Amino acid sequence: MAEKMMQFVTIGQNYPDKRTAEERKKDFNEIYARFTIEKAQEQASRCEQCGIPYCSVACPVNNNIPDWLRLVAAGRLEDAYHTSQETNTLPEICGRICPQDRLCEGLCVLEQSDHNAVTIGAIEKFITDNAWEQGWVKPPQPLKELGQSVGIIGAGPAGMAAADRLRRKGYEVHVYDRHDRVGGLMVYGIPGFKLEKDVVERRAKLLEDGGVTFHMNFEVGRDASLKELRAKHNAVLIAVGVYAGRKLEAPGADLENIFPAMYFLTASNKKGFGDEVEAFDKGTLNAEGKNVVVIGGGDTAMDCVRTSVRQGAKSVTCLYRRDRANMPGSQREVENAEKEGVNFQWLSAPKSFKGLGKVQKVEAVSMHLGFADASGRQSVKEVAGSEFELDADIVIEALGFEPENIPTLFGEPDLAVSRWGTVDVNKETWMSNLDGVFAAGDIERGASLVVSCIKDARDASDAIHKYLRTQARVSAAE
Repeated sequence: MAEKMMQFVTIGQNYPDKRTAEERKKDFNEIYARFTIEKAQEQASRCEQCGIPYCSVACPVNNNIPDWLRLVAAGRLEDAYHTSQETNTLPEICGRICPQDRLCEGLCVLEQSDHNAVTIGAIEKFITDNAWEQGWVKPPQPLKELGQSVGIIGAGPAGMAAADRLRRKGYEVHVYDRHDRVGGLMVYGIPGFKLEKDVVERRAKLLEDGGVTFHMNFEVGRDASLKELRAKHNAVLIAVGVYAGRKLEAPGADLENIFPAMYFLTASNKKGFGDEVEAFDKGTLNAEGKNVVVIGGGDTAMDCVRTSVRQGAKSVTCLYRRDRANMPGSQREVENAEKEGVNFQWLSAPKSFKGLGKVQKVEAVSMHLGFADASGRQSVKEVAGSEFELDADIVIEALGFEPENIPTLFGEPDLAVSRWGTVDVNKETWMSNLDGVFAAGDIERGASLVVSCIKDARDASDAIHKYLRTQARVSAAE
């Protein structure tokens, strides 16, 4: 395990960037914009210390944002770090990848009054990176061992967050994951220009140093059934995320070189680790010199278009059936992509795909927005006679993610799932219909943000702790 994890430190942060020096100058990567203490204090001192901290309310983990901004402004960086990590297990990751423009910064009163929000995300990144440099970030160290164990299925953000919290409470924690590296979507889905891989690795190593045991290349249903893990541990948390990409249903959708987003992003990230990726090396999953069309308007679509630019694509076009104001992804990411040369076709949707064996053209059609439904979401309809074509050597489907068939995959047909395929839990106890089996993160709520997974993991871990303490008292009374 340690040998595999150390690969993060020795490799580059991303696959080779094929752009020219002039093109790279236009790049916007906030993760590499180093804040100085003076800059952090200047920004933090802009916080109005509102009566109602809208930034904290908008944060899924309800970070104590005004408190640690006040501490940063006063130069008390260690106190600021400890305050930030009280509510967030992975603050250095959220500071990099959270869509702050849609969350905390979007509700900053300065933003609402057209004075530009306090750069909360950049400050969070700064104080946590500084804490790592100063040695303030410590492995989980429980006050006492409780003599019970928890098995966590999935080493992504929810699994890592739960492992940290449960280990700190004194449980023996084992994390099982079918991949070869800790991090899940943060490692294989999010590009290195948004989240450096060594940032994930150091957090994983911290957990390992604190006593968390990782079982990598371990597939539940192949190496052990859910029933066997339940027999081995006092409780089991399912935190596997959702990885099955939604498929397009259109004529020609079965042509070659039409890929789910995770295929494309995983190949790119694996290449960045120095792995042998045959499909990338042969050019199949490599955008270099190709016309790339990405379909979708979320953050995954933005990851795909910006990755394609870095691979040296001939052209990159994003098709989204709604307008810019209605896209689900971060507006900041769209601005970044535009600066890097991505062409956005708003109010456009694919109608068919054309080619001889492999895709060569995307036939698209213009859309218009109709009346809103009960949720406030506007319907979309085709504009008659508005068809147009785009050259396409690669088409990437970034239409969102769905759960895999977990009961079948885990060899546990009795596990209850919702009509969407997510694991069905009691929201007060976070427990499924199987005693001692819990679920958190995307596999319970559906595809969402990393920070939402962290919040779910925190709540589910506390529920597991309550459950296991009750079990321990019952056992002691018998």
